[in-house]
Amino acid sequence: MAPLLLGAVMLVAQLQLVPSRPAVVSGDEPGQPELVRKAASLQEEIQDGVAPNGSAQQLPQTIIIGVRKGGTRALLEMLSLHPDVAAAENEVHFFDWEEHYSQGLGWYLSQMPFSAPHQLTVEKTPAYFTSPKVPARVHGMNPGIRLLLILRDPSERVLSDYTQVFYNHVQKRKPYPSIEEFLVRDGRLNVDYKALNRSLYHLHMQNWLRFFPLRRIHIVDGDRLIRDPFPEIQKVERFLRLSPQINASNFYFNKTKGFYCLRDGGRDRCLHESKGRAHPQVDPRLLNKLHEYFHEPNKKFFELVGRTFDWH
Repeated sequence: MAPLLLGAVMLVAQLQLVPSRPAVVSGDEPGQPELVRKAASLQEEIQDGVAPNGSAQQLPQTIIIGVRKGGTRALLEMLSLHPDVAAAENEVHFFDWEEHYSQGLGWYLSQMPFSAPHQLTVEKTPAYFTSPKVPARVHGMNPGIRLLLILRDPSERVLSDYTQVFYNHVQKRKPYPSIEEFLVRDGRLNVDYKALNRSLYHLHMQNWLRFFPLRRIHIVDGDRLIRDPFPEIQKVERFLRLSPQINASNFYFNKTKGFYCLRDGGRDRCLHESKGRAHPQVDPRLLNKLHEYFHEPNKKFFELVGRTFDWH
């Protein structure tokens, strides 16, 4: 019982941390005193949720905030290889869906997995990165939280975005326009296409940096994670201050699928067949337009985060 009460107290204390720099919180977001009150009211819920083995549900200490089609599922599965990580199975959409957020932190807590006191609870919802209200809301819950952001080449991410929606329609036997019909309007690149906006990383990153210092956000190179996952996961372990438990032997290349799969305690598992699908064939001239469109936004992003990526 003592560890449980200590965890509840730590939760309240965590929510009272002072942000490292001023944060502008809009009028419709709850302030720190209100969140502290809500955290205190969670103590009874935490007590009610204790399992016989001493495990309990905890608010996440780490969130994978995005980006959509950046490799978030692969990152979560790889991170779950670590014995000190407890991951929520589904995308929770607490901070970006009003019908969830309005139910409060108690509801959010109920979506988390049971974990031991020493384990790190992680959830991932890729839509968080591009949702304007989310940074303030996450900061209000825990200004000291560690955030993971996995990014891919913006042009490739756009194609993956389209491919996912295309196959969703195919499975439902519904027609879906070609990617050219989305990317081109009146002979020009259609900058109103939502998939393009999601790849303007610098705009979304600026919003997160209003509330969190860069040291709280670790950017995973999604393209490198696909080609050689182990070095990228090592960096994540260090960022999360986890002991180095994941090894190169936990990964093996599946020639049939064309990407790396996981080996955990003698059990092999790969990502769902919906992952790694072939992109549609796109006219090279249209691809060049995409690359040109993202050239300047990419430079702005590199300057913002102080590092570069091997993107077109």
